[in-house]
Amino acid sequence: MRALPDACLDLIYADPPFNTGRRRAQGLPGHVFNDRWPGGVRTYLSFLEPRLREMHRLLKLTGTLYLHLDWHAVHYAKVLLDEIFGYDNFLNEIVWSYRTGGLCPRWFARKHDTLLVYARQRGRHTFHVQRGGCFRTDGMNFDDDGRPYKTTRNGRLYFHADGPAITDVWDIPFLSTVARERTGYPGQKPLALLERVIRASSNPGDLVADFFCGSGTTLVAAKRLGRYFLGCDASARAVAITRRRLSHTTVLDPRIEDTGTRKTPRLKRCGRKPASRKDATT
Repeated sequence: MRALPDACLDLIYADPPFNTGRRRAQGLPGHVFNDRWPGGVRTYLSFLEPRLREMHRLLKLTGTLYLHLDWHAVHYAKVLLDEIFGYDNFLNEIVWSYRTGGLCPRWFARKHDTLLVYARQRGRHTFHVQRGGCFRTDGMNFDDDGRPYKTTRNGRLYFHADGPAITDVWDIPFLSTVARERTGYPGQKPLALLERVIRASSNPGDLVADFFCGSGTTLVAAKRLGRYFLGCDASARAVAITRRRLSHTTVLDPRIEDTGTRKTPRLKRCGRKPASRKDATT
């Protein structure tokens, strides 16, 4: 990250280790990463903080960060991000509810993750309202063009044809053991989750980064949606999986250029004269 120029990224999705205190393994041999931190949460935060500061430096003023964690450390990270990005640049605490199997007899089953969303500068950030699902209302009708409406005393009240606006609670299924997109790498997130993030907070041709890319879902989603992408991971196995997935990924909309193959020119264009360290942290 330190080799990249200031203000060169439009969107960052970060899915670091969660501070679970366990060695995460899944699927094939070698699909593993260590999430144990001698010294506990202090050691974990000392790992996370400099990386979050670099992400802040790398975002454009129109850019957004999504930090994906769970109950182990998300409350500590929220305080840290308030300091780095500024309390006023907080946008959302998104709850990803996935309702996988399992039952706990001593407390409610922990079946959600949290995405903390911060703008580099709130008010200038990119955001597109996302819609989906069904309206929670009775008596819905549809006109000859398929547009939903209700009949009121004042006439027809029309609803958006694409469904209600999505809120900060996302009900997206976790990847099942037989899901086609599953690679076997631990911690893999569903494409539907990352595609929602990317559609909401970037435009075609923007540069999307994931510095804990794991199995490469962010990069695959970015390529499918016509964004440039940049990713890395400490695991050589994760990088190999990502490269393989990208080689089999095509842009969903043929009208959008396959931007994912032109990462280096994009970085050169966005690398204006670096701001001073003071400017980069305001």
